Amino acid sequence: MNTRLRALAAFVLLFACRAAGLHAQAVPADPPAALSPGDAVRITVWRSPELSGEFDIGADGSIMHPLFRDVTAAGVPFRELESRIRVKLERYSTDPQFVVAPLFRVSVGGEVRSPMLLTLGPEVTITQAIARAGGATEQGRLRAVRLIRGGVERPLDLTRPEGGAMTMTVRSGDQIVVPRRTSIFREYIAPGGSVVAAAGVLLNILLKK
Repeated sequence: MNTRLRALAAFVLLFACRAAGLHAQAVPADPPAALSPGDAVRITVWRSPELSGEFDIGADGSIMHPLFRDVTAAGVPFRELESRIRVKLERYSTDPQFVVAPLFRVSVGGEVRSPMLLTLGPEVTITQAIARAGGATEQGRLRAVRLIRGGVERPLDLTRPEGGAMTMTVRSGDQIVVPRRTSIFREYIAPGGSVVAAAGVLLNILLKK
């Protein structure tokens, strides 16, 4: 009988540990950041306002501007993109002075004060993106934020500095969803009651044998 009870206790403990998610969160590495169709690029050319502005990346991956129309930007490393733009500008100036800033389209939704589609630089973190959407509401659960990237969903705990989630930066096409906080009863008491009920049923079966 003692052996059976010990086995039952081990089962309950294993179930509780899995439900609590006590393991440390690890953020998988992503490939280098790059622009995609639907993103944008901000080009600022010194003393040339006609060549400056914020331009969308077209469906074919090129920059939607007459001068830069044949410059492919999607999927290109940032330094290579800057070099391609320099080649175009050198047709008008021997030493063009300019700045290129990639801009990602990122959506932030769920329990935030202003759900919206944002245009963000690659240096912006997931936490900062949520802040720019007004921050999480009182019902927002930052310990279980859902990040959908490249068709893959991953959970992020933005309340703990370890694991790298708080310093993780945005990527093209990211969808950030802040879930609604569940009640204490539903999250802790109800599951605990289910475990106790299950343990009681198993114990009752063991005692009858």
